[in-house]
Amino acid sequence: MLSSMTNRLATKTRRALLGLGLDNKDGHKRVTQGEKFAIIGGSAETHEALTETVVKTFEALDRQGKEFDDAEPREIAELLHKHTPRK
Repeated sequence: MLSSMTNRLATKTRRALLGLGLDNKDGHKRVTQGEKFAIIGGSAETHEALTETVVKTFEALDRQGKEFDDAEPREIAELLHKHTPRK
């Protein structure tokens, strides 16, 4: 029992982003997936905005030479906010 707990703790934490769009009224099922993210639902406009935000956030991390799993949650939140399209 103890050794299985130790093995789980020693394993690197894996994270992913999940984006949910809740404003779909046209019945179209929209799903976009990447290695570290999934975006589900939303109107065409919302789904596109969520996808753009997440892709630009991952590109920014890549330019900084950082992996998503190694970035601090606050840093990810700031990048998501920075890359959210404004109306």
